[in-house]
Amino acid sequence: MALSVNTNVGAMTALQYLSKTQGDMQTTQNAISTGMKVSSAKDDGAAYAIAQNMRGNVASYEAVTDSLNRGMSSVDVAMSAGSSISDLLIQMKQKALSASDKSLDTASRSALNNDFTAMRDQITSIVKNASFNGYNLLNGTTNSISALASVDGQSTIKVSAQNMSLSGGIVSVKTTDKIDTVTNAGKMVSTVQTSLKAVNAALAKLSAGSKQYSIQLSFSSKLSDTVQAGIGNLVDANMATESARLTALQTKQQLGVQALSIANSAPQTVLSLFQ
Repeated sequence: MALSVNTNVGAMTALQYLSKTQGDMQTTQNAISTGMKVSSAKDDGAAYAIAQNMRGNVASYEAVTDSLNRGMSSVDVAMSAGSSISDLLIQMKQKALSASDKSLDTASRSALNNDFTAMRDQITSIVKNASFNGYNLLNGTTNSISALASVDGQSTIKVSAQNMSLSGGIVSVKTTDKIDTVTNAGKMVSTVQTSLKAVNAALAKLSAGSKQYSIQLSFSSKLSDTVQAGIGNLVDANMATESARLTALQTKQQLGVQALSIANSAPQTVLSLFQ
C-alpha cells in the first residue's frame, strides 16, 4: 500500500468500524435503559407495528373487563336484594300462618299483622335501593343489562331483569295485603308461598347471569395476559444477552480506538523517508 499524507485508507477503515461499534453500543445501551429491544418504530418497524396493534387489543380487554365488572356488580346487588326479599317472604309466611289460627286473640293477630305489613313495606324499600351504577334489575325500570364480551364490541352478555316489586309478577303480594283476619291470613299463606317460589326461581336466573359474567371475566383476563406475554416476546430485551453484548462492544470500542490511533500514526512514517 502506497504511503500518502493525503489519503489514509487504514484510518478511514478503522473509523468506519469504530462508528459502527458506537452505533451498536447506543442501541444496546438504549435496550438496557428501557428494558426493550424495540422501543420505537426506528428500532424495528414491523415488530413495533405488531406490538402496537396488540397493545390496542390489551386496552380493549381492559374496557371489556370494566364492562363485565360493572354488569356483574349490578347483578350481584340484585341477587343480594333478592335474597333479602326471599328471607322476608319466609318470615311473612310464618306470620300469615300464625294469624290464620282461629283461636288467636285479637291483640295477637293485630301484632302479627303489624309485623307482616312492616315486612311487606320493607320489600318495597329493598327493591327501591337495589341499584348499582344506575341500574336496578328489580324495580321494573329496565328489562336487562348487557356487558361487552369481545374486543370488537360485537359480542355481549345479557342478563334479564327480575321485577320483584310488590304485585310485579314475581312477588304477587300487594301493597295493601294484610293478615288482619283469619280469612285474609289463610289466603296470604298461599300467596306468599307462591311469591317465595317465584323469587327463588328469579334468583336462580340472576345467579346464572352472574356466573356468565364471572366466566367471561376470567377468560378475558387470561386472554389479556397471553397477549401481553406476546408483546413481551416481540419487544422486551433479554437483559443477560444485552449485558454480554455491551461487554463485547466496550472491548471492540477500545480496540477500535487503538486501531484508529495506529492508522493515524502511519503518515508520520513518511517523515523518515526525508531524513
